Amino acid sequence: MTNAVLRIGGALALAALVSTSPALAQDKAAPAAKPAAAKPAAKPAAKPATAAAKPAAKAGATVGGPEAAAAAQGNKSAWVKLCEKAPLVKKDKDGKEVKEEKNLCLTHHERLDGNTGMVLVSAAIREVEGQDKKSLMVMVPLGMAIPPGIRAAVYTKEQWGAVSKNEKVDDKLLKPVELKFSLCHPAGCTAETEATADIIEQMKTGGGMMVVAMNANAQPIGFPVPLDGFADAYAGPPIDNKAYADARSQLMKQIRDRQAQLADQYRKDQEEKAAAMRNLPGANTTGGDAPATTGSTAKPAAKK
Repeated sequence: MTNAVLRIGGALALAALVSTSPALAQDKAAPAAKPAAAKPAAKPAAKPATAAAKPAAKAGATVGGPEAAAAAQGNKSAWVKLCEKAPLVKKDKDGKEVKEEKNLCLTHHERLDGNTGMVLVSAAIREVEGQDKKSLMVMVPLGMAIPPGIRAAVYTKEQWGAVSKNEKVDDKLLKPVELKFSLCHPAGCTAETEATADIIEQMKTGGGMMVVAMNANAQPIGFPVPLDGFADAYAGPPIDNKAYADARSQLMKQIRDRQAQLADQYRKDQEEKAAAMRNLPGANTTGGDAPATTGSTAKPAAKK
C-alpha cells in the first residue's frame, strides 16, 4: 500500500497521509489554563488514557483561520473544517492502478506554543468522499514512546468541568480509545484509529478530550483538547483554505517577531549587567593588568 503526503492549503501542521485502500490514511488549544492543569484520576501505566498524566505546556496560541483571534481568548474553540481534492491510487478488478481524485475533509483543532510556534497537540476527524469509514487522528510532539501509542477519552461537559477544578472523575464512566502511531515527521508524531459513530457523537456533545501519551521515561503526559465548537465545525461547510493559510501565516509572523523582541531584550539585559559589573568598586575599568599581589606593602627588614 503506497502512501503520499498531502498538505491542505499548504497550512496544516498535521499532514495528511493518502493511502490506496479502503482507509485513506491522513491527518488547538487546550482549554485555557484550567483544563491544562487538570489531572484525571490515576490508573496503571498500562492504561494511560485516564492516567494522572502531567499536563503539556500551557503556553500556547490557537489557530483557526479567520476565527483565530476569537479562539485565542481561551474559552472558545478553534475547530475548523478544511477540505481539498486529494489524489488517490487504487487497483481495478484486473489489478491495474487507477488514479482518481477524492474530496478529503479534516475537522481539526490545533494548539501552538506561543513562543516557538511548535504544535503542542492537534486532533482531527478525517473524512474521504465515497468512504463510510472515518478516522480520528491526533498529533503530539516528538519524544513520546511509540509502542504504547496514544489513549484518548472524551469527557462530558460535567466531567470536563470537574477536571478543570482538579476534581476526580470516575474512570469507569469513560470510554478510552487506543490510537496507533502511523507517522513521525519534524512537527511531531501522528496516531490514528477509526472514528466510529459513537466516538463522533461523544465529541459532538462532550466538553473535552484528554489525550495521553507516554514519554521516554514511561511517564504519562496529558494533552487536553476542548470540544466546544466541534459539532458546529463538523456539521458546517469548510472554511476557505486561503483565509486559513493567511491567518496561520500571520500568527507565525507574530511569533517570529516576538522571538526577535525577546532576543533583543536578552542582549540588552546582558549589556546592562556587564556595565553594572564594570561600575562596581574595585572593578578594573582601565583595561590594564590587575596588581600582581594584594599583600602588605611594608618594606622588608634590613639585613644585618
